Amino acid sequence: MQLRVARPADAEPILDIYNEAVLRSTATFDLVPRTEDEQARWMAEHRGPHPAIVATVDATTVGFAALSPYRDKHAYATTVENSVYVHVDHRGQGIGRALLEELVRLAGRHGFHSIIARIGENNTASMGLHTACGFELVGVEREVGRKFNRWLDVSVLQRLV
Repeated sequence: MQLRVARPADAEPILDIYNEAVLRSTATFDLVPRTEDEQARWMAEHRGPHPAIVATVDATTVGFAALSPYRDKHAYATTVENSVYVHVDHRGQGIGRALLEELVRLAGRHGFHSIIARIGENNTASMGLHTACGFELVGVEREVGRKFNRWLDVSVLQRLV
């Protein structure tokens, strides 16, 4: 497995992995698959200090992760939110952990102080991954999302860099 910063050519495989999560999971609260134009904008936003990275196996993208601004107020500038997605056929192979560990390293390199993970209800794999990587539960937002005809809680985890 190789980890690297995402390139424009990675837009399509990232889109495929993300849209599978939109349609079949509560890993994201998006309800409608992302379009190619939206993906292009997302790619443009995830450069520099808020990078997107990909994991590849034999030149095939099997997962991606990104750092995003936590909030738009200036006082939050040293805090980021993370996202980690692994292709359904490659889960349980350590790819998510490698991606998250690299995001933590990149966050430190870019001068961020705090990383927030917001994890949808019943996503035990993501909870376990983040806990194993040093994130701690700091709160639960009750019934803040609605997907698949049910109310969903969001667990908030944090790691100081």
